[in-house]
Amino acid sequence: MASGLEDPILERSFKGHKAAITSADFSPNCKQIATASWDTFLMLWSLKPHARAYRYVGHKDVVTSLQFSPQGNLLASASRDRTVRLWVLDRKGKSSEFKAHTAPVRSVDFSADGQLLVTASEDKSIKVWNMFRQRFLYSLYRHTHWVRCAKFSPDGRLIVSCSEDKTIKIWDTTNKQCINNFSDSVGFANFVDFNPNGTCIASAGSDHAVKIWDIRMNKLLQHYQVHSCGVNCLSFHPLGNSLVTASSDGTVKMLDLIEGRLIYTLQGHTGPVFTVSFSKDGELFTSGGADAQVLIWRTNCIHLHCKDPKRNLKRLHFEAPPHLLDIYPRSPHSHEDRKETIEINPKREVMDLQSSSPPVVDVLSFDSTTMMDSTCRAVPGKGEDICRYFLNPLLMPECSSTTVKKRPEDVSDVPSESLRSVPLAVADALEHIMEQLNILTQTVSILEQRLSLTEDKLRDCLENQQKLFSAVQQKS
Repeated sequence: MASGLEDPILERSFKGHKAAITSADFSPNCKQIATASWDTFLMLWSLKPHARAYRYVGHKDVVTSLQFSPQGNLLASASRDRTVRLWVLDRKGKSSEFKAHTAPVRSVDFSADGQLLVTASEDKSIKVWNMFRQRFLYSLYRHTHWVRCAKFSPDGRLIVSCSEDKTIKIWDTTNKQCINNFSDSVGFANFVDFNPNGTCIASAGSDHAVKIWDIRMNKLLQHYQVHSCGVNCLSFHPLGNSLVTASSDGTVKMLDLIEGRLIYTLQGHTGPVFTVSFSKDGELFTSGGADAQVLIWRTNCIHLHCKDPKRNLKRLHFEAPPHLLDIYPRSPHSHEDRKETIEINPKREVMDLQSSSPPVVDVLSFDSTTMMDSTCRAVPGKGEDICRYFLNPLLMPECSSTTVKKRPEDVSDVPSESLRSVPLAVADALEHIMEQLNILTQTVSILEQRLSLTEDKLRDCLENQQKLFSAVQQKS
């Protein structure tokens, strides 16, 4: 026990994926967990005892990232099949498919109001989408290598991204420009995110490091070298006073950001850990990795330097000056692993762990696909069902009878409906049309990149011409 704090407890584990888990997220009401995997499936787990799990089938390659919408009625997923899907969480399997990236998509993230979605891809671009109209808005180009992750700030005014070009960039969503850049000569960041009040960013590095940057002072505040392999993911506690990290060394670690130290090392996985995520109330966090297990931990950190998060909400803006009451140390702090940290190995210490492989119901994708025209806009008449759920988060599909009888406690989980059959000839024709549209979309994306480069070169030429003209005038 550290500082009068109760140790985290491994409360539950789920097994259902057939391959490594790449991403996990709690629903806003903290009653469900969604996970993504190398097995190309998404799974929706209920924290109720004896409840069914739902497996969503639609992606054709590894699912790399997922996130619940702030309202909790939609789920966004990214995949190595170059697509982004927006799922309605019912048993109809309805989803909208977004096609604009020309390479595997690595991350998805909703803005806090749910109006926008940002995606990052190995095509070196970041794309922003309007969720209300199911429409592509704009791309951000400045990275020179694969973009691993992109996240909105809590107020939605900024986007942070990290890339294998060893840079972390801050983007202004208003003027769509890169306004800040953090470089690292050692390794690249696998994951990056804002702290809850939006004043700092944390990066999980391939160089085994976790770094905290103040984006107002453009300064490295904390540097933790506590893992023995690359750090793959991190998650802030909703209060912002601690974070958990996941690493390829097979451990999950909890850091106290106020005291600037490692407090717990959690050893529940066998093999690399790829994802970790706090619940919205901060009472639980989940981890997943190469062993295909979903572990649920109870934090027991309610009393860990608890501050009222409302006191710092006024300092959400990028230009806001630093404040002495901010939770982070006032000077850069480098941390090495210390002996007094507590190691928790649930295999030895937890005897009453609830390990379950619940019954799994397969939900096949029924595409209300968002078609992309030559300007990457959604074609009218498509994706209307998804828009209905966006407009009214409380709207749920009508249930129809199925051969599976649901117990009373399962009714609130996922409504049910049998899939409609599509004639084979029609399906083949639609698939051919989609392939052609995909080629057109990729062509437009490439042209967009070339246009952006041409504009930059033209701007440089005009600036040089203006300098030459000024120099000639001075001489004459």
